[in-house]
Amino acid sequence: MKCLRPIGVALGCTMLASGAMAQLSITPPAQTPPPAKKEAPKEKPKVHAPVAKKPAPKPAATATPSPTPSPTQAVDDPNVDLVFGAYQRGMYKTAFDLATVRAQNNNDPKAMTMLGELYANGLGVKRDYAKADDWYKRAADAGDREAMFALAMMKIAGRGGAVDKDGAVKLLASAAKLGEPKAAYNLALLYLDGQTLPQDLRRSAELLRMAADAGSPEAQYALATFYKEGTGVPKDLEKAARLLQAASLADNVDAEVEYAIALYNGAGTPRNVPAAVALLRKAARQNSAIAQNRLAHVLATGAGAPVDKVEALKWHTIAKTAGKGDPDLDDILADISPEDRAKGEAAARKWIGNNVK
Repeated sequence: MKCLRPIGVALGCTMLASGAMAQLSITPPAQTPPPAKKEAPKEKPKVHAPVAKKPAPKPAATATPSPTPSPTQAVDDPNVDLVFGAYQRGMYKTAFDLATVRAQNNNDPKAMTMLGELYANGLGVKRDYAKADDWYKRAADAGDREAMFALAMMKIAGRGGAVDKDGAVKLLASAAKLGEPKAAYNLALLYLDGQTLPQDLRRSAELLRMAADAGSPEAQYALATFYKEGTGVPKDLEKAARLLQAASLADNVDAEVEYAIALYNGAGTPRNVPAAVALLRKAARQNSAIAQNRLAHVLATGAGAPVDKVEALKWHTIAKTAGKGDPDLDDILADISPEDRAKGEAAARKWIGNNVK
């Protein structure tokens, strides 16, 4: 199963059926080498269509709240810039003082949102969810879409008051209408999950498209899974690949893996094995166990890169430690020399030791 993570707080993850994505198996090249087309991207491949996954809704888990409002600059209001500038530089006490003046003297909703953010996360002041809730509510009532989103996340998490999913849904819908991509994405997950709201795959896809068009890599990845399987939208591998490419360019690791597999197999995009292997390496270094497993296959078999069984054993061992064991790889690497096995295992231990969280 693949988990779509919410942005913000307490929605946890919505699951997509694993069969929908190609992540667990790269189709090996026939016996012929990669295509004649030469489009060998070096660092990041050129974009093509995204991928989609079929939903198998599960209850959402949670992630610590941390909506990051971006008080926008008013041309004739330099104080708002001072507030956000202080926040960006980590001068939270200064941001708090400046925002307090703006909120009290001018009823500035952006300043109110900033105060909610500071109280919610204990930045420059002691964490106080009740005060965060109050400031977010004032800003939301004044029409600030970021405050609506942040307040919705607090209601879902039950921070600053009782859990209120109905109230959260209304706030997310209002914020999404005002163009808040995080709100559109999280609301899409609720329609996909089918628990807080009746499942509506078309509505979920519409909301994901809204967030994806606004540049949300999480939404781009999720919508790609929809297009790959024809979930809530007509099946379209090219659109899926383009969305995956966009999300991978924004460093979404899941998208990097799926786009690499699309490039490797030529699914919705011209086949480009060197670019696929480069993306697998990148995602493997970002601790994607799926990418580590696929990269180990490539290196062990030479299907896309020179054979390097020491490196293959390293990534196979790391992936296995993360729960992605692979009996086929065990067989392929069974004949490795004792000396090379020792090198590969030592490299894996070093990686694991340096990447323990």
